[in-house]
Amino acid sequence: MSQNAMVFQVYAILSRSLDRRMSTSEPPSYTSVALAGVGTGALQTLILSPVELVKIRLQLEAAGRKRQGPVDMVRDIMRREGLRGIYRGLTVTALRDAPSHGVYFWTYEYARERLHPGCRSTGQESLATMLVSGGLAGVASWVCCYPLDVVKSRLQAQTQTHPPSPRYRGVVDCFRKSVREEGLPVLWRGLGTAVARAFVVNGAIFSAYELALRFLVRNNGRQTLVMEEMKCHDH
Repeated sequence: MSQNAMVFQVYAILSRSLDRRMSTSEPPSYTSVALAGVGTGALQTLILSPVELVKIRLQLEAAGRKRQGPVDMVRDIMRREGLRGIYRGLTVTALRDAPSHGVYFWTYEYARERLHPGCRSTGQESLATMLVSGGLAGVASWVCCYPLDVVKSRLQAQTQTHPPSPRYRGVVDCFRKSVREEGLPVLWRGLGTAVARAFVVNGAIFSAYELALRFLVRNNGRQTLVMEEMKCHDH
């Protein structure tokens, strides 16, 4: 939840900063939306990459029937691999998250406008539009980045799976060996489950975000009106 809050806040700031039009009454251009998404994805990588590394290592330990908490896992990685080990897979995570977030936010804004013309300016779309647009955004972002997600998981897991020398020497090497040994479908294994979940989860996320935004704007408007009335009474 905190990750989503950070992502939407950074995106909101970047989408306005990158838009050459200074009017806040108009929605950001689609170009600004895509670029802001790319920037948001790149920035969140600095936090998300170590978190996903620890999660993958914990899952591997659970499969091997070992028990270790997240803090202990971080200490173990730092002791054995140093700070570089904590950020193992940072490059491929950035390659995955930067473009996928650009696709994510662009798809949402484009879909909601197509489903409810004019809603980007008025903010009057229905809950169904929010759900469907958010769901499509989640699906599109996963489809465009899924092979990189497979490679990322393998790169981040390999130090425990193949000690002491890593099996894969980098992103390209992992791609080549994975496809050569298991065929091209390995890069898309599990995609159906991922996009089904993405549609539901991201439809809910965008709907919650839009509804919360409307609630805050409405309340802020009421507070401003009350303050103006109080000033009038004082005079």
